[in-house]
Amino acid sequence: MAALTEEQSMLKDQATSWVTEQAPVANFRAMRDTGEALGFDTETWQTMVEMGWTGILIPEAYGGSDLGYLTFGVVLEQLGRELTASPLFSSALVGATAVLLGGGDVQKKHYLPKIVDGSEVLTLAVDEGPRHAPQDFETTITSSAGGFVLNGAKTFVPEGMAATTLVVAAQSAGESTLVLVPADAAGITRERLQTVDSRGYANVRFDGVELGPEAVLSLEGGDLLEAVLDRARAGLGMEMLGTALRAFDMTVDYLKTREQFGRVIGSFQALGHRAAALFMKSELSRSCAEAALQAIDTDAPNVPEMSSLSMSKVGDFLHEMSNQLIQIHGGIGMTDQFDAGFYLKRARVLESLYGNQAFHRDRYARLLGF
Repeated sequence: MAALTEEQSMLKDQATSWVTEQAPVANFRAMRDTGEALGFDTETWQTMVEMGWTGILIPEAYGGSDLGYLTFGVVLEQLGRELTASPLFSSALVGATAVLLGGGDVQKKHYLPKIVDGSEVLTLAVDEGPRHAPQDFETTITSSAGGFVLNGAKTFVPEGMAATTLVVAAQSAGESTLVLVPADAAGITRERLQTVDSRGYANVRFDGVELGPEAVLSLEGGDLLEAVLDRARAGLGMEMLGTALRAFDMTVDYLKTREQFGRVIGSFQALGHRAAALFMKSELSRSCAEAALQAIDTDAPNVPEMSSLSMSKVGDFLHEMSNQLIQIHGGIGMTDQFDAGFYLKRARVLESLYGNQAFHRDRYARLLGF
């Protein structure tokens, strides 16, 4: 477990208190029932902006606080616990990272302050098929008289309906690049997706979208897309951890209170052993998730390895924990009236976003030379 600074501990306490009192899973249920097209409550999102969470990664020169990725992860863990829906991860972490790593001065001055004040919502559009394949896409950007033309399609874009700017992965002369595309540009069509976790995903199509030269992002001497994805994966690992830990807490509470044959079921040895094994997996998962964020904050050379290790280990824990949440609760766990189903559905989506466990086990092995 990472040793949090005083500032990080204070932010964790703030996030825990706010999420529990102001944005619990009951609020998510209410949002789900209304069929909110954006996949989140706008008042909840505005409150996050006012608390300064959108500026955690952004330098003070652009209106942020520059507190680092581990600090951001502290917040994401608490949001994951209560399934609090918002564009915070997609915009203030993934989108902001793309601009911070690949943007020039003009791009940073334009986008970063707007990410902080919430007037811009950025999201990464990378995949084109049913599985995460960051090096396998056909969207292209070609030169034109006034700049570039973008053609292609992306699927399962997080916050795809709410985004004001899309960070699009495209092929240019056989190499991948990222481009900033206004979501209301001519030639863009967005189709809302109905997903099991009731979030705001969309399929997006680009037909002859004209862009200026200022749209292109680049990372000198490196692969910008992979760098952004690794930071996205590390952040996602913390949200996944929070979701799994809340499922664990719900399960343990049930083991302590549910009686069968005149005894609480947690006193049965088989269930006690099962809970102990899950606790050990939760501690290992936390270590991996926090280590990935610390590697980013310290600019360590093994960020790709640590990000994939986090996604693999936390993904395994989340998958098993969400299953156990349903199984141990028995019949009630299968009902919509109980919250367990929300955690199972969210778990399955989180596991597949930016690569599932199999993807990252294979990637981790390749990065280590196997």
